[in-house]
Amino acid sequence: MIVAAAPPLSAPESPIPELAVIVPVRNEQDNVLPLIEEIHAALEGHGAFEVIYVDDGSTDATPHRLKAARDRFPRLRTVRHRTSCGQSQAVATGVRLAGAPWIATIDGDGQNDPADIPRLVAALRAAGPEAGRTLVAGHRRKRQDTRIKRISSRIANRVRAALLHDDTPDSGCGLKVFARESFLDLPRFDHMHRFLPALMLRAGGRVVSVAVNHRPRERGCSNYGLWDRLWVGLFDLAGVMWLQHRAINPDIEPDQE
Repeated sequence: MIVAAAPPLSAPESPIPELAVIVPVRNEQDNVLPLIEEIHAALEGHGAFEVIYVDDGSTDATPHRLKAARDRFPRLRTVRHRTSCGQSQAVATGVRLAGAPWIATIDGDGQNDPADIPRLVAALRAAGPEAGRTLVAGHRRKRQDTRIKRISSRIANRVRAALLHDDTPDSGCGLKVFARESFLDLPRFDHMHRFLPALMLRAGGRVVSVAVNHRPRERGCSNYGLWDRLWVGLFDLAGVMWLQHRAINPDIEPDQE
């Protein structure tokens, strides 16, 4: 159950970052610098922030591109998995390393638009006292993917919604904003990033969806295959359903004076 209250979101600039942008990447050498530039351009003037790239065992020039980028961008922090552990573990590594109380996640392939991050943060801020237990998820209404990928994602989202009642039309969108403490309270497993809305609801939180831009992949190729998504997703779906069935969220009564 989510009970910790995260610090309030504030607009003024502060030496301590209030928002950490977590970017998991694997073999995205050509997308590293363009996306880092876009993230900084999108967030300048929106308060103090940090950018954390988690290199999930890349075998191309991604580590070297990140090292070069750190010289240009002092807000950028990087960490590397020696071997690939998967996107969910990369996100979890970034969240644990973050010094900010609020987290934004974004895919490293350049298809998510960093310009949408301030709007997701604004939606989280609008939740007021409930912000600490709210997940704001992006909704890619106009997917810029191959036809088979669009169809598979549409089917996956409908199956998830029917079985998990996860209150979101696009659970797989990489753009999400939430409180760091809330994420750390969730059960962690491989591929959990695809089930964050259901896990947040299971913990007694709430989910808000915001329409976001989606762009064609301009550089590199996807590291995820259709059949991997399908078969692994079925096993994970059964596991999350089990977690939901076993969830207990007590109604905590404050101390009586």
